[in-house]
Amino acid sequence: MSEKIINLSTSIPQRSELLDQRARPLRDLRISVMDRCNFRCPYCMPEDKYHEHFKFLDSAERLSFDEILRLARLFVGLGVSKIRITGGEPLLRPGLTDLIGDLSRIDGIEDIALTTNGILLGQHAAALRAAGLSRVTVSLDSLDDEVFARMSGGRGSKDHVLAGISEAVQAGLLPIKVNAVIKRGVNDQCVPALVEYFRGSGVIVRFIEYMDVGTINDWQASETVPSAELVQRIAQQWPMTPVERNYHGEVANRYRFTDGQGEVGFISSVSEPFCGSCTRIRLSSDGRLFTCLFAASGTNLKGPLRDGADDEALLGIVKQVWGERADRYSEVRAEQDEPSNKVEMYYIGG
Repeated sequence: MSEKIINLSTSIPQRSELLDQRARPLRDLRISVMDRCNFRCPYCMPEDKYHEHFKFLDSAERLSFDEILRLARLFVGLGVSKIRITGGEPLLRPGLTDLIGDLSRIDGIEDIALTTNGILLGQHAAALRAAGLSRVTVSLDSLDDEVFARMSGGRGSKDHVLAGISEAVQAGLLPIKVNAVIKRGVNDQCVPALVEYFRGSGVIVRFIEYMDVGTINDWQASETVPSAELVQRIAQQWPMTPVERNYHGEVANRYRFTDGQGEVGFISSVSEPFCGSCTRIRLSSDGRLFTCLFAASGTNLKGPLRDGADDEALLGIVKQVWGERADRYSEVRAEQDEPSNKVEMYYIGG
């Protein structure tokens, strides 16, 4: 079975244009390969709820690599050209480089990226690059040891993350992006240090507005620092000018330093929603399909997959899900009551 699936996965897919209810094409597939994480960030996986006795998925409950490959091939046939591997912490999944290698051989996939907290990146960067990984995004909310510990739940160290970034640079996983979630009164004072550290290095820092992802982070709008405020703060010290997005659907507003020392990005889901250009779909590690980061429920693909559904049946499910998609949560956030059961970020990735 494994060999048959891999052979199917590497054949040339027949592409078709698939649009949702707002005429948004399907272009990006985000695959969570692991629900576990070695951090306990309070805005994602707080220690009091995800303690040592919390029951995560058993290995048999997660999609196998062969199952992921089969689904990836089908998604490519529907227009997907970019894949991002997420978690939890994806580098906790044994054999991940093998999956990257097999994904890289699927005709039609132009870019494979990975999001990680960086703690294990140093020991895997070279192998990931050799397997076919294109780029890596590292989460790093502060360079201050005390603030880093607070935002990681007391796990890991920023020095290990920086070492992982350095190894990724050496491996050629470029351009490297560093994502920092900014929460007012917690780490907003750390923004200048992050900018200064990575300026001129080729590493792109992106500041993410603190969002109401999931239901456990007790989000308050007052804790969000609008990107416009950060732009103003940074520009006072390092003048910069806005630049065009690299591609349609890119989530970050980009600014380049006028002295030529690189750029920074701002992801403004709260203050400047970008739902209208969203081309992303998310696959959880246990095979559920989500059409929005703020979704309340997903569609089970693992069940039909393991019950023997053929490719046409699986494609039918995906086509129906995307064809009925009308999500624009960030655009209507202030106009509606918050769903009581939004999926948690660790479960489907950022």
